[in-house]
Amino acid sequence: MNKLSTYFSPIIALSIIFIIWELLVNLFSIQLYILPAPTDIFLSLNDNLRELLLATLNTLKITLFAFLIATLIAIGLAIIFSLSKILEISLYPITVIFQVTPVVAIAPLIIIWVGLDNAEMAILILSVIVAFFPVLANTNLGFRSVDKNLKELFLINRASKWQTLMKLNLPYATPYILTGMKTSIGLALIGTVVAEFVAGTGSSAGLSWIIIESGNRLDIAKLFSALILLVLSGIFLFLLMSTIEYSILRRWHQSVKENES
Repeated sequence: MNKLSTYFSPIIALSIIFIIWELLVNLFSIQLYILPAPTDIFLSLNDNLRELLLATLNTLKITLFAFLIATLIAIGLAIIFSLSKILEISLYPITVIFQVTPVVAIAPLIIIWVGLDNAEMAILILSVIVAFFPVLANTNLGFRSVDKNLKELFLINRASKWQTLMKLNLPYATPYILTGMKTSIGLALIGTVVAEFVAGTGSSAGLSWIIIESGNRLDIAKLFSALILLVLSGIFLFLLMSTIEYSILRRWHQSVKENES
């Protein structure tokens, strides 16, 4: 299968789905407030484009900021764990607790603690909580996967812990870190959206608030428009992280070279 078919096959499949959707809605005269046709959705998207784009930018801003914070915290913790076994044993279970606790369960607490006037800060914190664990787990795995022979070589040459970290552990763990970041950036978006839903008091200016408001007004076409922009945002973030991963690994990592060949 060539690259053109790889790119165009999903587009053709989606086009067929939209055509069938349009035909069925018109054939069965389905009401607009139940299921709008694709043409109604795109008309609504055009009519509300400015509002929807501003909401999308706000959601993306919080998502990217939360992702960067989560990545820095996760890599920092993984480095600490690699340097101190006692700290890893003590703190790693706590990070697991944060990961397995549903964000909707702790969202009301975070909102109360930071205040209803600081809805964006609450959303940011919740998104960080959701996003940081995959980077932590993958970075930790990368550090554990370092070749024992290379470790012994560094010990023989009397390398310090800092030298071993910077010149062996981090380079070796880079593919693992990037894999965790690809997962994390999607979770950051999910965390932002869920947090916006929970904080949906009108103080949130993201896409989730538009979805809530549109649903309450039975403006389902606008609701679908917001959903489309959420999907496109997720695709954009995934492609962004994939491009960064490729740019970093393409010169030296075997997995990228094998894909290219």
